[in-house]
Amino acid sequence: MAIPKIASYPMPAQGWNNRVLWQPEARRAALLVHDMQDYFLDFYDRERAPVPELLANVRRLLDLARELGMPVIYTAQSPAQTPAERGLLQDMWGPGLTARPQRKDIAAELAPQPQDVVLDKWRYSAFQRSPLLELLRGQGRDQLIVCGIYAHIGCMATACEAFMSDIQPFFAADALADFSAQEHEMALRYVSQRCGVTLPTQALVDGLRPRLPASPGELRQIVADSLKIAAADPGEDESLLDWGLDSIRIMALLETWRRAGLDVDFMALAGQPTLAAWWALLNRREAEVCA
Repeated sequence: MAIPKIASYPMPAQGWNNRVLWQPEARRAALLVHDMQDYFLDFYDRERAPVPELLANVRRLLDLARELGMPVIYTAQSPAQTPAERGLLQDMWGPGLTARPQRKDIAAELAPQPQDVVLDKWRYSAFQRSPLLELLRGQGRDQLIVCGIYAHIGCMATACEAFMSDIQPFFAADALADFSAQEHEMALRYVSQRCGVTLPTQALVDGLRPRLPASPGELRQIVADSLKIAAADPGEDESLLDWGLDSIRIMALLETWRRAGLDVDFMALAGQPTLAAWWALLNRREAEVCA
């Protein structure tokens, strides 16, 4: 059975209730661009959603990873697979790229650079029959940001195997695409609840290049996202403990702000858990750093 023609659908945009609060860090993470070959993209109308947003967000992650010195790893299926090498994939999906070997290249917009690694892809998971795990461990990387296609097949299988190898997977929600909106959402929910963290590209960018909130409104949004509540809900002087703030979430925010260069301790945040107090604290500490 071949891959079906894929109808246009809007890129998922809602938040996901991640079970863990892992934060992406450039010094720990590698970027995996999964099977972004013309062969697979040809099953979409490349001018319609979700493909333009997919390509733009993968490109954004690539540019940031290279800027920050993160390893960039691609997977690509070979058109030169024997039936024995293809194995059960032949029964499930047919001959694959062997039917259209001229479409084997990675999309030109995302072309690998000389310093990047391109791994042959043999099975759903990028870890199978490849040196991916050894590459990550050899470079001291214990986080893997996954983007590409297809979300509920190879991307999800790769994220799950990363988790089982003690590599923290991050699923780039809007830098993935799938057979349908339903299957895309299913993959995002599965990873968020069972093996990793699902985040939009902007949140991954903010985590990899942390910065301090630039306004009270931005602080409010960051806190609301952490607590999974509407940004308008808590009052400026209302205790965030009443909205679900706990020590784990405080530590996650604290670590992000520390990586942005701010020296704030846990008790400073926990002792006055209000938006007004936190904004005053951030302003005062940032002024001290800049002085």
